[in-house]
Amino acid sequence: MQLCIGNKNYSSWSMRPWVLLRQAEIPFAEVMLRFDAFTPDSKFKSEVARCSPAGRVPVLVDDGLAVWDTLAIAEYLAEKYPDRLLWPADRRARARARSICAEMHAGFGALRDHFPMNIEASLPEVGQRILREQADVRGDVDRLVRMWSELLAAHGGPLLFGGFSIADAFFAPVVKRLVTYGVPLPPMIDAYVEQVQALPGVAAWTTDALAEHDFLDFEEPYRTRA
Repeated sequence: MQLCIGNKNYSSWSMRPWVLLRQAEIPFAEVMLRFDAFTPDSKFKSEVARCSPAGRVPVLVDDGLAVWDTLAIAEYLAEKYPDRLLWPADRRARARARSICAEMHAGFGALRDHFPMNIEASLPEVGQRILREQADVRGDVDRLVRMWSELLAAHGGPLLFGGFSIADAFFAPVVKRLVTYGVPLPPMIDAYVEQVQALPGVAAWTTDALAEHDFLDFEEPYRTRA
């Protein structure tokens, strides 16, 4: 089984299935497809086209089958490895977990646009400015806080549904964004952020991201090359 991903410092979409696989202790080989550009003639587009007709990462390749899109990959892994309990066991909790993953997958556009993932950076001053100026970003953060607070209270923590699930893998890139941009959070949510950062899969991804030292100006709206 192979997982084709982009740069760990920047690729929030790649982070989700990588963390899921690593955290669930499912063996896989990582295939890094470095971002150089996203134009049709770029090296990245040429390489990813060999993995997926969609031309994007992440892509899971298992015995010749290509599975793309993070939700599809998560569902494929949950079906193939039912013993890993990647979704909550309770039917109602499982439905809620799927709902919030779909919401993350399709929503939070303002947060994504204004707080692009950049694990290596520390940009709290940018975060403060964006939160002052962008009401839609504040709305996205408020929604996250409400959602996470309700789930942590309902399931007793330390993660959204008690133990680790696909939901935590889906929100791991958001956690890294909140840290990068120094977003102020209530104590319960700060504790959840720390729990996610401490997960072995997230910690391993973070270590690799910090080791890349690969500055890509088109991924860096708030900084210039030193």
